[in-house]
Amino acid sequence: MAAPVALRTRTRTPGAPNGLYLLLPAAILLSVFFLVPLSLMLQTSLSEGGQTYTQIFGSPLYAQVLWNTARTALVTTLCCLALAYPYAYVLNRAGPRMKLVMLAVVLLPFWTSLLVRSFAWVGLLQDAGLLNTLLQALGVVTDPLELIRTPTGVLIGMVHVLLPYMVLPLVTTMGQIDPSVLRAAQSFGAGPWQRFQRVFLPLTLPGIVSGSVLVFVLSLGFYITPALLGGTSDVMIGETIVQEVTRFGPVTASALGLILLAGTLVSVALLLAARSLGTARKGGTK
Repeated sequence: MAAPVALRTRTRTPGAPNGLYLLLPAAILLSVFFLVPLSLMLQTSLSEGGQTYTQIFGSPLYAQVLWNTARTALVTTLCCLALAYPYAYVLNRAGPRMKLVMLAVVLLPFWTSLLVRSFAWVGLLQDAGLLNTLLQALGVVTDPLELIRTPTGVLIGMVHVLLPYMVLPLVTTMGQIDPSVLRAAQSFGAGPWQRFQRVFLPLTLPGIVSGSVLVFVLSLGFYITPALLGGTSDVMIGETIVQEVTRFGPVTASALGLILLAGTLVSVALLLAARSLGTARKGGTK
């Protein structure tokens, strides 16, 4: 019988490269393309002191822009959640072929340019568009519905674009739920609603929050769809930044961009907290 081979222990020689050196290219890339532009934006926004930020938060016009942005992002997130949750549930319970078809339907919008999809909604929602023409032909309405240049049009376009970002995290989270947990709840006398409310819904909470944060963060900085489908009274912060740069310069636009970044960081913090909560819940169910 051959003698067992002794395991060798690796010793780090002085001056040998370690794992931290592997992070150096990413750190350089992040510094050049993120930290440096961010510091320049901060310097530009403070070129007139704190007056720029005081003007933004004290002006009713900018306050309305911030409110429009937060409201549109929140409503878009809620609508995406209401549509994506049952869709993801059915997708997880469907057979292999149907699951493939439903997943292809979700991924289909990624194959088309965002600009093309937004222009398509312009053709569908305008007064003489396909939707109003069909409703008038069926006798549902007599006058065309005001769907374009309204918050409704912006909401329709943004939900269509951002819905996959809500469906995919939910599909992943629901697919990781052990069916035996639901069967155990049923064996203890829990009805369908109780199983959903007390078992299934809490287990899908990480996917709900992850998808909601993704949709909310993307909605905050949306520009093309609100610019094409929205009106002058529903301007969002992305449109305002472009207008500030082209008309008045980069000072106020830089401040608005940093405010948008702050809102994004808050959303990411919520995402990390949701992941921690989901990990704790999964650990408690094992």
